[in-house]
Amino acid sequence: MFYYFIRGLVKFALLFLGLKYEGIHNLPKKGSAIIVANHVSSWDPFLVATVLPRPVYFMAKAELYNNRLLAAILGGLHAFPVKRGSADRGAIRRALDILNEEKFLGIFPEGTRKKDTAPQAVQTGAAMLAIKSGAQIIPVACIGTAGRIPWGWGRNRLLVRVGRPLDMAEYREQKANSAILEKLSLEIMKEINLLLSE
Repeated sequence: MFYYFIRGLVKFALLFLGLKYEGIHNLPKKGSAIIVANHVSSWDPFLVATVLPRPVYFMAKAELYNNRLLAAILGGLHAFPVKRGSADRGAIRRALDILNEEKFLGIFPEGTRKKDTAPQAVQTGAAMLAIKSGAQIIPVACIGTAGRIPWGWGRNRLLVRVGRPLDMAEYREQKANSAILEKLSLEIMKEINLLLSE
């Protein structure tokens, strides 16, 4: 209930600020999916959660949970903590549980906010979870969120663009070794960059 209340308020505000979206038809109506997006600002998870018709369970950096109030709010918004810089087995188990429950898992594959989307900056977590779970990967581009307050009127664009699911046929039945994870991770960032440049 809290999730939908906050989502409704944020959606109203973002639509007032000129938010538009494309490609929603690319999202599966049923089953799990890993939503992978670029991460320029703190607005990005709100944009993604606002336009997607199903709830998104985001991984959020563990440091945010040091504040009890913020931790409670994030929990109400379906986010869960992940320790960066190490293999957080608890977060991996939680992510796999979410996918096994046929829900949307949200990941920013760069691991932190970045102004550019250099392919070499990508982390391999999303690729590993996709191979382990068999979930499809949906690339998403958040455009126009670099400012303190996003604004989508006039010449400015405030846009969420949802791409087609990545073709995972090549990776099915493969072991999640470092070469495979790196290859799929680079493919993820390539698709996000293509959405950004359209």
